[in-house]
Amino acid sequence: MSLRDDLKEMIIRECDKEIEPSSIKDDDIIFDPSHPLGLDSLDSLQISMVLQNEYGIRLTDPKEARRVMESIDTLANYIESKQ
Repeated sequence: MSLRDDLKEMIIRECDKEIEPSSIKDDDIIFDPSHPLGLDSLDSLQISMVLQNEYGIRLTDPKEARRVMESIDTLANYIESKQ
């Protein structure tokens, strides 16, 4: 399984969403209110905690976190650049 697929499943699991991972495109803006995930700031915090626990990545700057978590692609690229 690819990193992008892992991230989709992690977000769905950790944010308690009922959506198929295949319905999330890698370049979707995942915090867009019109996106089927419907992620919000609490979801962002949850994702940040998992990133720290599973990938050793800390996102302390809110502006950086928003940029990094814009889409599955931006998140995966950031993780890959830190490993």
